[in-house]
Amino acid sequence: MEGLDLHTHSNISDGTLSPAQLVQAAHERGVHTLALTDHDTMDGLDAAGAAAQTVGMTIVSGVEISSQWSRPSTKKSYGVHIVALNMQNPEPLQRVLEQQKQIRASRARQICDLLVPLIGQDIYEDVLSKVDHVPDRVTRTHIAKTLVEKGIVSRVQQAFDKYIKEGKKAYVRFDGLGLEETVRVIHESGGFAVLAHPTKYDLSATNIRYLIEIFAGYGGDAVELPPNIEPASTRQMVDRMIAQFSLKVSVGSDYHGDHMPWIKLGNIPRVKEGQIGIWESFK
Repeated sequence: MEGLDLHTHSNISDGTLSPAQLVQAAHERGVHTLALTDHDTMDGLDAAGAAAQTVGMTIVSGVEISSQWSRPSTKKSYGVHIVALNMQNPEPLQRVLEQQKQIRASRARQICDLLVPLIGQDIYEDVLSKVDHVPDRVTRTHIAKTLVEKGIVSRVQQAFDKYIKEGKKAYVRFDGLGLEETVRVIHESGGFAVLAHPTKYDLSATNIRYLIEIFAGYGGDAVELPPNIEPASTRQMVDRMIAQFSLKVSVGSDYHGDHMPWIKLGNIPRVKEGQIGIWESFK
């Protein structure tokens, strides 16, 4: 598994490097198999593939899909990200992603509108300038970075904590696909459905376990292993759920750029004995 990284982002979504620059950076880090998994778009895959040919790297088709799930005992819905990998027939997924793009564009405008009375200015045009004026590429990270540049907050995380994370006045839920539908359309596209970073949704341990259970019940293929910085007890809990539901595992850095120096391309958790990597099923 050395040289794998199956979860990365380019500036087609909220990363800082172009797809070609990302490939070059991964190559320099010793990565030989890279999945570009931008948020709700596969628009960077052609450029990544072309760049990979020049350095002898394998590009795995990928995308990180914004999805929703809920517990039957409550009406509350939760956001979750599902990484789709190795699509052999991407057309069904592409159709769904076009809908996701429109939701993303509308959400960005709504967030910026909600920020106006809170910060006293409209930053939407400044946000758009970060994504080449393509509205469906805007993420909350772009909005947070703009708030930093405007001097409204000092750090990206502060923008989330004060204004745009769940429970704050400028939060707008991404009303994406349901979890079951997400898994289904990935399979229709000949790909594998991976539950991304299961411990990063601010969920209780009980809800993390339940999320993995229903993901498996919907036919999900693999769970992304927690990063090395997570406590050993967290990794053990995820390992137990993976074994209980006979799921495969995936590994990825979730690299976005050097502005997050604690996340390195190719720095992935180790697979434990008995765990099967989803990459072993790639064609």
